[in-house]
Amino acid sequence: MRAARSRGGAARVFVTTQPGSELMRLSHPASIWRWPAAAALSATAAIHMTLVPEHLREAPYAGALFIALSAAALATAIVLSATDHELVWVAAGAISLGALVAYFLSRSVGLPSMADDIGDWANPLGVAAVTCETLTLICWIGRSAASARATATAVPRR
Repeated sequence: MRAARSRGGAARVFVTTQPGSELMRLSHPASIWRWPAAAALSATAAIHMTLVPEHLREAPYAGALFIALSAAALATAIVLSATDHELVWVAAGAISLGALVAYFLSRSVGLPSMADDIGDWANPLGVAAVTCETLTLICWIGRSAASARATATAVPRR
């Protein structure tokens, strides 16, 4: 058995069945985490876009931040669908973590011009967004753990 690195840094493990022939047994097992993360990021974008008109009227800065969040989440979802690169995962995690922090701040201490959100923890769109952002973080953690395991078992120690 030997390990090789692909362009994205992913470990690929091959099993040799005969001299000169290789059968790919495992190709980056962590890549399965891309799809639920991309779906969750897309849902995060969609949820926040539905709230843009209301927030542009109520607190224009929040509406602009929702537009930026939606664009970043959708772009990251598209790139994540195409590659399993660590930097894309860092972006996905940062977007989701930033959105979660903003949500918890808006519901606890409040944000300027948005005092009516304080204590509104059960808002259905808020709960849906938090669920999607948390799922993205869980996928990132799962991908990182699976990637670490694959690298540890794929690369023989000398």
